[in-house]
This record gives sequence, C-alpha cells and structure tokens, in this order.
Amino acid sequence: MQRLLLGVDKLSTWLGHVFAWLIVALTGLITWEVLSRKFLDAPHAWVFDAQIMLYGVLFMMAGAYTLAKNGHVRGDVMYGFFPPRLQATLDLVLYVAFFLPGVVALVWAGWRFGLESYVIDEHSSIMVEGPPVWPFKFFVPIAGGLLLVQGLAEIIRCVICLRNGAWPLRLQDVEEVDVEKLKEMVHVKDEEIQELDRLIVRKQREEGRP
Repeated sequence: MQRLLLGVDKLSTWLGHVFAWLIVALTGLITWEVLSRKFLDAPHAWVFDAQIMLYGVLFMMAGAYTLAKNGHVRGDVMYGFFPPRLQATLDLVLYVAFFLPGVVALVWAGWRFGLESYVIDEHSSIMVEGPPVWPFKFFVPIAGGLLLVQGLAEIIRCVICLRNGAWPLRLQDVEEVDVEKLKEMVHVKDEEIQELDRLIVRKQREEGRP
C-alpha cells in the first residue's frame, strides 16, 4: 500500500514539475509581445487569450502537486497541535464530506463543459477569429481527475493513520538526503565524527558541564 501511495505522489509531483515550465513559456510569451508591441509596432491580439489559458492550465495542474506535498492552506491554526489520530479523523471527515463531492462534481461538470465546447468548436469571443478554447476547457476535468486520485491517496493515508497512530511517509520524507551519501559528498569518515564527539565531550567535562 505504501508503494501505491508513493507512486501517486510521484505522478502528481512529476506532472507538477512538467507543467511548472509553463511559467517560463508564459514569461517568454509576454516578453515577446511587449517587445513586439513596443519596438515593432506589431501587436498580436491572440496573445491576450493565450496568456490567460497558459496561466489557467498552470494553476489547475498545480492542485494535485500541492496536495501531494501537503501544501494547501489549512484554516485551523490548532491542527498542528492535535495528535495524529485526531488530525486523521478531521481530515477524513472533511475529505468525505466536502472534497469528494466537490471534486467529483468538478470532473463531471468540467467534462461536459469541455465536450460542449469541442462540439461547437468554440473560439474566444474577445477578438475576431480568436483561438479555440476547448483544449483549455478540457484541462478542467483532467486536473480535477488528478486531484481526485491524489485525494483518494490522502484518504487512504488517513485510514492508515487511524489504524497505526502515525502518518505514513510521504514522498518528500522518503527523498531525504541519505546520511552515507552526505558523508561522501563532504568527505567525512565515521572515525572523524567519533573523534569530534569525543573532543566535544572532553571539552564539556573540562568546563564542568553535565
């Protein structure tokens, strides 16, 4: 089960990293448009729609990634002081009562939203002969589906925590720097660490510390 949970985390993290490059594309697009408008007197009306769509895709595809990293903002400031089982109970209730119905509705409505846009070959109405918007709208159910998968993994984590009394590891917990690799990177041997420990203990005794 832990392998499955980490696999879902890896998928959400990988997709988050991939779509994060859209910010580079968005920055380049806006820079190019500003220079083209300012110095070449050649504005492009479609850029306005394109930058909105790029940012929208970036924002939507970050949902599952943020949930995998446990990075969503919590409204309860006392949550961090609760024991793990109480945290898991609260999370499980909120996931079942609010998250699942909301995200399932998002996927269902988003799919119909995108499909209708595709059937009529919807284009942006902001400008004449605007770019098609149905590819952008299809990202609503895609992002919602990924968020739903990650949410199901979080629900399983809650159940495991209720059973074991401790939260199962997340991907970032597993990816912590290995101690042995860290020693190799800084060229430190175990004997040198032990010698340093003895030196510190000896110095503390000389100063009369406990």
